[in-house]
Amino acid sequence: MKFRPLHDRVVIRRAEGDTKSKGGIIIPDNAKEKPQEGEVIAVGPGARDENGALVPLDVKAGDLILFGKWSGTEVKIDGEDLLIMKEADIMGVIEKSVEAKKAA
Repeated sequence: MKFRPLHDRVVIRRAEGDTKSKGGIIIPDNAKEKPQEGEVIAVGPGARDENGALVPLDVKAGDLILFGKWSGTEVKIDGEDLLIMKEADIMGVIEKSVEAKKAA
């Protein structure tokens, strides 16, 4: 990627949503609810505190995260639809279970 976020901003690739309902009905793109989870692609260096010291971010590239429904700004970088948001808009990191790590 040729984009470097500034300060406490994070670039996220949204997870793919389901294209079918539980009953097997195919949902058109314009009616699908966008997933609220994604993978962190790039992070900024961090924000500055009152003393001017750099406070690094808690997330890193590769983390799977949950974020608010209306969080972030949708952008297109290198032909890919991505989100840019502040770290404060991220609700948490999804940790893989031990069984999932062994299967991967």
